[in-house]
Amino acid sequence: MDINKLLDERKIPQNLEIYNSFLVTRKKFEDNEKILCSVSGGSDSDIMVDLFCKFNKDKVTFVFFDTGLEYKATKEHLKYLEDKYDIEIVRIRGVKPIPITCRDDGQPFLSKQVSEFISRLQRHKFKWEDRPYDELIKEYPKCSSALKWWCDDKGEGSMFSIKRNKWLKEFIIANPPDFPISNKCCKYSKKDPVKLFMKKNDFDLNCYGVRKAEGGVRASTYKNCFTDNSTKDNKIDEYRPIFWYKDDTKRVYEDFFNVIHSKCYSEYGLLRTGCAGCSYGRDFEHELEVLKEHEPNLYKAVNNIFGKSYEYTRKYREFCKEMNEKYDKKNR
Repeated sequence: MDINKLLDERKIPQNLEIYNSFLVTRKKFEDNEKILCSVSGGSDSDIMVDLFCKFNKDKVTFVFFDTGLEYKATKEHLKYLEDKYDIEIVRIRGVKPIPITCRDDGQPFLSKQVSEFISRLQRHKFKWEDRPYDELIKEYPKCSSALKWWCDDKGEGSMFSIKRNKWLKEFIIANPPDFPISNKCCKYSKKDPVKLFMKKNDFDLNCYGVRKAEGGVRASTYKNCFTDNSTKDNKIDEYRPIFWYKDDTKRVYEDFFNVIHSKCYSEYGLLRTGCAGCSYGRDFEHELEVLKEHEPNLYKAVNNIFGKSYEYTRKYREFCKEMNEKYDKKNR
């Protein structure tokens, strides 16, 4: 593919990020024979699929990791993508269903990191008390990292500080969780299936749609669009083809190549997709309203699965509001 010629003939947009993504993707397709492309049904994923299908799609295994809590609109969109690009998207189920994981291991609360540390403390029957780390470690000697998080041992600016979530420690002390909390649903529904699938297949390159402009922990983990894992045992290189796309870059690509997204965006009004009703979502209340209107059966399911986490999150948000008001009043 002569990308400069396509650019001159205006067959690709006059956009630097898009132009570079074509150049790099062409090189990756030249250098690799077995390419794994994770399809989510989301808008970033749609662009990645469209981009890859402009090259040699026969080199690509498109795969969708089904958490078991997927929008009907997402499933319909996967079929649309298969028909549009004449591809097969392999469906892989989680190693443990989310309802069973939440029942057996606990429900997700606030974030993966917060859930992990709370889970560790719960396993050690922590009493949710505000005491110095040096005292607590004597009582809970095998819970060092979670105690350091609880005691803000690394300082407020650290990613491993409980103070990254305002008033969280005060809230938990006043309202200890009466249900198990865990981040295992992500592990069993996505992380482990991905690892197993890659282990069973001899892929050269693992590709997924992460953009730096999105922000968040996942995007901030990476510095550029490529991770060289050639020196690591049993790991394959990783490529993020639209890593440098800004929001307006996405719109340029979508308009130019007529990329159509799922009804989750066009009809439901969601800005992001993923595990339906996930209680990590900042805007989960809006998502619940969307589910209630458009997919009532799924609405009932997520409330049964994540119900206690929803209530605990609502209680935490109300607590934060009250504490902020008290703080503002005190400091006027």
